[in-house]
Amino acid sequence: MKKGIHPDYKEATVTCACGNTFKTGSVKEDLKVEICSACHPFFTGKQKLSDHGGRIEKFNSRYKRNK
Repeated sequence: MKKGIHPDYKEATVTCACGNTFKTGSVKEDLKVEICSACHPFFTGKQKLSDHGGRIEKFNSRYKRNK
C-alpha cells in the first residue's frame, strides 16, 4: 500500500435513534444511524408478516399445498 493516501482508521461511536450506542471502527469518529440491531424488528423478534391480498392462499391453491 502506498503511504499517505489512506484515511486514518479509528474507533467510532455509533449512536442510534433509539438511544443505543456502541463502538466500531471507521474513518469517522461519530456515526448516527436511524435503526440498529437493538431496535430492528427482524433482530428483536417483533417482525410482523402480513399477507397482502391473499397471496399466500393464492400460492397454496395454485400448487395445491395444504396447511
